[in-house]
Amino acid sequence: MDITVIGGGPSGLFFSLLMKRRDPAHRITLLERNGPDDTFGWGVVFSDETLNNIAAADPESYAEITRSFAHWDAIDIHYRGEVLTSRGHGFSGLARKRLLNILQRRAAGLGVELRFRHEVGDIETLPRGDLLLAADGVNSLVRSRFAAAFRPSLDWRPNKFIWLGTTRRFDAFTFFFKADRHGLWRVHAYQFEAGRGTFIVETTDAAWHSAGLDRASEDETISFCEALFAEELQGHKLLKSRAVWRSFPTVRNERWSFDRVALIGDAAHTAHFSVGSGTKLAMEDAIALADVLAGGPGDVPEALARYEAARRPEVEAVQRAAQASLQWFEETERYFGTLEPLEFAASLLTRSLRITHENLKLRDPDFVRRIDRGFAVKAANQSGVNVPAEPPPPPMFTPFRLRDMVVQNRIVVSPMCQYSAEDGTPDDWHLVHLGSRAVGGAGLIMTEMTDVSREGRISPGCTGLYKPEHVGAWKRIVDFVHRASAAKIGIQLAHAGRKASTRRSWEGDSEPLPDGNWPIIAPSPLPYLPHSQVPRAMDRAEMDRVREDFVRAARLAEAAGFDIIELHFAHGYLLASFLSPLTNRREDAYGGSLANRLRYPLEVFAAVRAAWPQAKPMSVRLSATDWMPDGFSPADAVETASALKALGCDIIDVSAGQTVPEQQPVYGRLFQTPFADRVRHEAGIPTMTVGNISSYADVNSILVAGRADLCVLARAHLFDPYWTRHAAYEQGYALPWPDPYGALARYTPRFK
Repeated sequence: MDITVIGGGPSGLFFSLLMKRRDPAHRITLLERNGPDDTFGWGVVFSDETLNNIAAADPESYAEITRSFAHWDAIDIHYRGEVLTSRGHGFSGLARKRLLNILQRRAAGLGVELRFRHEVGDIETLPRGDLLLAADGVNSLVRSRFAAAFRPSLDWRPNKFIWLGTTRRFDAFTFFFKADRHGLWRVHAYQFEAGRGTFIVETTDAAWHSAGLDRASEDETISFCEALFAEELQGHKLLKSRAVWRSFPTVRNERWSFDRVALIGDAAHTAHFSVGSGTKLAMEDAIALADVLAGGPGDVPEALARYEAARRPEVEAVQRAAQASLQWFEETERYFGTLEPLEFAASLLTRSLRITHENLKLRDPDFVRRIDRGFAVKAANQSGVNVPAEPPPPPMFTPFRLRDMVVQNRIVVSPMCQYSAEDGTPDDWHLVHLGSRAVGGAGLIMTEMTDVSREGRISPGCTGLYKPEHVGAWKRIVDFVHRASAAKIGIQLAHAGRKASTRRSWEGDSEPLPDGNWPIIAPSPLPYLPHSQVPRAMDRAEMDRVREDFVRAARLAEAAGFDIIELHFAHGYLLASFLSPLTNRREDAYGGSLANRLRYPLEVFAAVRAAWPQAKPMSVRLSATDWMPDGFSPADAVETASALKALGCDIIDVSAGQTVPEQQPVYGRLFQTPFADRVRHEAGIPTMTVGNISSYADVNSILVAGRADLCVLARAHLFDPYWTRHAAYEQGYALPWPDPYGALARYTPRFK
């Protein structure tokens, strides 16, 4: 094959040498604008997993790399005068220049033609041969020239960082957090060779400007950082190497190749330095691409397509982790000073979701025991219930108090519409559905969305609480839950608004009824789907009537014996559609500004709170984003939660989206938890989190990191009503069984 590689970083060099190693007949020319020793940055980081991949691909490069690196297994977190150390993290640091020199020698020795200080001018004049590979980094000329084919996006992040070196020795990957009059400063530091360490300083754009660093020279920046971190540097100096403040760009491309042109490494994708994955991705790209091209020239475009199809999911998984990590560092002000040291450490260590509570326990069981012990003590103080601190229970099996209601554990069965009622009346299906999950061990059972009027139902099969006959049907279920389990049970009250009068979900989700439709109402006359019914814009009399429907339903809920009420301010139903500017186009006192859009939902909440016993808690489910430009935003969610807290709301059940059908959600594991985290810390109110929570490791991670107080599971509970009991068994926690199931105390299940 005849290959031209642009860019002499780790991806271009490693790919070139791997191809030559496979077949010396390949003609490979690598063009690099800098000299062989010109580089930026100080050290690069490899995980043990990445090193194993390099060893398998080229043992010679691996051998030389391992002769040069500094290895550690600990992470030190310096926070509020304490140093918290977690072990079992296998990483190695290596000088970036040293890595490049190793790869340069190896590539040249195999016959790769290396042309340094070669400035590429017109991309069109380069020989395509069998492959033109762009390994030319974040500011790729090739990507820019062929942007119409690659369709790139660059998300320049708000924080500022500078990559410095130091002579201080670090025996662990070290994080420093330090506040001064300008703001909060973060340091990512690690050893990469004897007498040399990387020292990355990061801060917000506001702090950077306040400190005058936007106008500072390199020497002035060094002096500022040495003075700020004098104690942490222990008398050592900071070293410069083309040190400039910069913002991190998250690079993505819709395509990585076209014809015989391809992107690799940072030209194709970036991952934030806080997860140490840039060099990892670059070199693993090189391995994967060399593997698909090993068969020779053949059909290169088809091989490139196979490479991308196989490699992209792995890269995107790392980018999702990196995105979560960089956002944590962008928002550290939220946690600094508010979280206790162990809670802060747990939040930092699990920030990317790649390390969970369970995974951390495998790495460092003593450290996790300290975290769990601290969490148990805090839970005992909060709930007023005795919780053993030694041995501490798994965090998910600690109690939590809301007013006079104490749940025995942190697992909540999410409201899940069953569409199986007749004129709002729950029946045996609902008894078994909710009762089995109570026996299954969850701490709190929530009913499905229960409508406060016949006209407020989503479908003819929805449950309701709008006539006296409903009380007995619900009381039968509530009494069973209380009699057969330790669970508490709550009811979610709602009005479907413009999403009312539709078919059951399995007959056509959100589709209008074929016949028998009833009139629907909303803040504004906007149909949900283009062919949906057009709702009538509510006047003040209808607003009064609906408010009283909620109050009546609350009184009926008390008669039925429910422990907690949740009002539905989410998913585009009536009260949510007042909140969103996408669905509220009113020009009166209930539309326009967020304060106006909040007015009616808060009025309803206040009326229900006055009607509901003061000893019993109230929750609100809130969509924290519409997933649409100019829609309801996370900042709006914080403001709404603060207003609800002032009216006596006890906890916010944080969800997202479903406001408009054209939403653009970003799904993934725990994809809604960041919203619950933000509301919890910025509004200062407890939260429940929901959304792709499926493992007890996720639950424990969320809790110990302070991201939410309760974890709400939906599909996991549909699949397994006994999910909580199975989680207890797997963690060795003795969750008591109901008396009729007492024989299970002597039963050992076998899963295979």
